[in-house]
Amino acid sequence: MANIRKRGNTYQIRVSCGYKLNGEQVVQTMSWKPPEGMTPKQAEKEVQKQAILFEEKCLRGQVTANVKFEEFAEQWFEEYAKVNLRKSSYTVMRQITQRVYPAFGHMKLDKITGRQIQRFINNLVLNGKNMQTGKPLSRKTAVHHLSFISDVFSYAVRMDIVSENPCRKVYVPKGEKKEKQIYTIEEIGRLFELIENEPLKYRVFFTLAIYSGFRRGELMGLEWKDIDFEYNIIHVRRTSNFISGVGTYTDTTKTQSSKRSMKFPQHVMDMLKDYKSEQDKQAQLMGSKWVETDRLFTKDNGEPMFNGMPYKWLKKLCEKNGLPFYGLHSIRHFFASSLINANVDVATVSNALGHSAISTTTSIYLHAFQDASARASEAIANVLDFSKKETPPPDPDGRERKIQLIRTSYGQKVSSGQ
Repeated sequence: MANIRKRGNTYQIRVSCGYKLNGEQVVQTMSWKPPEGMTPKQAEKEVQKQAILFEEKCLRGQVTANVKFEEFAEQWFEEYAKVNLRKSSYTVMRQITQRVYPAFGHMKLDKITGRQIQRFINNLVLNGKNMQTGKPLSRKTAVHHLSFISDVFSYAVRMDIVSENPCRKVYVPKGEKKEKQIYTIEEIGRLFELIENEPLKYRVFFTLAIYSGFRRGELMGLEWKDIDFEYNIIHVRRTSNFISGVGTYTDTTKTQSSKRSMKFPQHVMDMLKDYKSEQDKQAQLMGSKWVETDRLFTKDNGEPMFNGMPYKWLKKLCEKNGLPFYGLHSIRHFFASSLINANVDVATVSNALGHSAISTTTSIYLHAFQDASARASEAIANVLDFSKKETPPPDPDGRERKIQLIRTSYGQKVSSGQ
């Protein structure tokens, strides 16, 4: 039974919710103040109603003044995140707690408001610094922080711990959108020239990256059983990733749609055959020290190559030869932009990139699609722009048009007087 106490102009409602393991009683409280104009008799009647409603919420577990955010977030990690998130996503969420716990960890779930979360997110965008480099945080980092807080509250709602998610109206302020740095066809041609005399392993890696647009983790996760030399097809079935403290590990693809197959030109497959022969010779040379992983890209002893190596290698090559370095992902952007500029339909582009939805492709490459659309618009305008053509003289009965058609068809000299 709820206990009601009047304190000045307000009422305090207390509900006993049982006892903790140490014997301490769990009591939930709320305050209610009658609106102006309400008579004392009306207030007494309304407070009884509020007490019944509050007690019902307590019994359903929707009022949890004694559960702090950090305590429940740790339950979320154990009960939900470990089971449902990929290792990389789980690690990112763990890193995010370094900022979220100091801000909200000590607060009770039902006391955290959307306004407080909005201020926290705004501060991240405006004043947040990378803990290692000291550089300003990206907007994407703020999005990750809001996602973590919202995921914890969503789980609390599903578990009937709270009645609503305070993040539902919180937004991440828009920052300055940086233009994607994409290699030009001339720069890619120059890259091909530079890698011609480089180790075969890196020639294969960057040739596949340029011809396929595969993500780095997808390339690093390729195994020889994924290569179909008969039909010149390569299958993406897994990813290879690296996390500090965990090391290199194999994981599923980013999305189910990321599992895909692509056909390659014969010269690319011939290069792969040469690389397979080279790797087999290296395995024989290493003997019992060779670690069989079936991976394409390995260390000298057969273990999976460190994910950061292609990035470091390309950066060094570009700096040495005066070629702009835009990172590995820019090669994927080049691949996508090339398909779009070649008027490949959006569904095919999306499928080639392994996106889970076409909307993801159109959102990321909106500018490229707009450019392609503009070129198509100009082309059709040139075809249909009759204003640029001379207007023929009036020909009510169409006689002159018929004569012109005859001339065109037979090449005869037909005069208008015949």
